[in-house]
Amino acid sequence: MTLAFISHPDCALAQLGDQHPESPQRLSAIEDQLLASGLAFALRRHDAPFATREQLCRAHAASYLEHIFSAAPTEGIVWLDQSTSMVPHSLNAALRAAGAVVFGVDLVMSGRTRAAFCNVRPPGHHAEHDHAMGYCIFNNVAVGAAHALHAHALERVAIVDFDAHHGNGTESIFRDNPRVLYCSTFQHPCYPHRDIETAYANIVDVLLPAETTGAEFRVAVEARWLPRLERFRPQLILISAGFDAHIEDDMADLCFSYSDFTSVTKVIYDCAERHAAGRVV
Repeated sequence: MTLAFISHPDCALAQLGDQHPESPQRLSAIEDQLLASGLAFALRRHDAPFATREQLCRAHAASYLEHIFSAAPTEGIVWLDQSTSMVPHSLNAALRAAGAVVFGVDLVMSGRTRAAFCNVRPPGHHAEHDHAMGYCIFNNVAVGAAHALHAHALERVAIVDFDAHHGNGTESIFRDNPRVLYCSTFQHPCYPHRDIETAYANIVDVLLPAETTGAEFRVAVEARWLPRLERFRPQLILISAGFDAHIEDDMADLCFSYSDFTSVTKVIYDCAERHAAGRVV
């Protein structure tokens, strides 16, 4: 199977500081591993386009977009909240990151590829409808899911999120939307340090305590996510992937290994094969 690989040089230009965890090295680490493994030559590479305002407005308030565009600096730094800043090139990077997911959705829905991987920054899953959070400016996966619903008239889109932190933004944008199933695992308590609401029929939150092992993670996915995904029968699956749950990553206190991410991704792909013609972004 050919995998579409979507990225853009703009995503590497925003420099938030030498010690900032949201750095261009997040992208180059993936590129280096692809080269080392020999997989780089099996990919079909695409440049990420800019997301349009119309696409962004399906997940974000128009007033929020106006604030972001007007706040984008040509020099120095602008703080959007206590943890989220913009520097020169941040706006273009954020537009490319959201645009990559939209383009990935178009590629898989048109049959040009069965799966797409977006190697982009800044991340997105903390960004809410009307404000930035947690290094996230636009909610990339939410923009892509909303595009799938609108442009491709899908009735059932699943988002699965295995970051170490709760994708509060994605959840807040889609909670109570029966066309979107949101399944997540995350360490709790951890950033964004909020109470977790459990009253929404389309939300499957799996709270993991510190030091949860990869084996426990895999059991939770198969016991909690998979039955809901099977009943939902998604026509497209979007993976909001964070690897800060790895045992060697000090951003959180979970104990996953490379093989755990591989195993869970295979579970997701198998579900996509059964219900979504293998379509995964």
